[in-house]
Amino acid sequence: MEIKVFRELAAFTLVFSLFFCLFAGTAKSDDEYITPNRRVVKLPAPVTAGGATLLEALSKRMTSRSFSDKPFTRQQISDLLWAASGINRKDSAKMTAPTALNWQEIDIYVATKEGVYFHNRVKNVLELVLAKDVMKETGKQEFVGTGALEMIFVADYSKMKHGNVSEEKKVIYSRTDTGFISQNVYLFCAANGLNTVVRGLVPYDELHKTLNLRADQKITYCQTVGFAPGK
Repeated sequence: MEIKVFRELAAFTLVFSLFFCLFAGTAKSDDEYITPNRRVVKLPAPVTAGGATLLEALSKRMTSRSFSDKPFTRQQISDLLWAASGINRKDSAKMTAPTALNWQEIDIYVATKEGVYFHNRVKNVLELVLAKDVMKETGKQEFVGTGALEMIFVADYSKMKHGNVSEEKKVIYSRTDTGFISQNVYLFCAANGLNTVVRGLVPYDELHKTLNLRADQKITYCQTVGFAPGK
């Protein structure tokens, strides 16, 4: 009787252990990615050293409109966003990309299959804006929404106060500042074997409503980023 009980207990322990290992492994794996409806996604510290040289990245810089839908890990997203316009001088909170009068008026919204997130560069977190997949709604070309994510660049005109700047100049400055950020994304992708394309063919009014942006927030461009097909 004792042997039978011992065997049953051992069998139960083995099954439980296997289940726990599988579950724990899955949970750890899932935690590396953005999961649906998470209000705030804490990103790991970006990797800011090593990698390709600037000249190597420039030699490989290119536009591509072909993507794999393989998702990015949170580490890859953190690295990408830091390269785009992350803080590289903590004492002054200045960024990897320049902006006129240091307005830092360009915000990045990240659209994934899990939803749309606002990148808080100071806290290095993603804040959920919309729990819905709107990737394909960020553009009009067939390839839009087929990559890992869509970057939506939004100019916050409320930050462009000092300097007595006209509305026309706000458009010029904000689109120029977005260009700096977009080029950073291009170089990051070139250095890491990723595909990207910046897009001006955007349904601006519709996307503005979808994201519930204020009147003084203006979408400048969008940029598709992802792995190459088959990778």
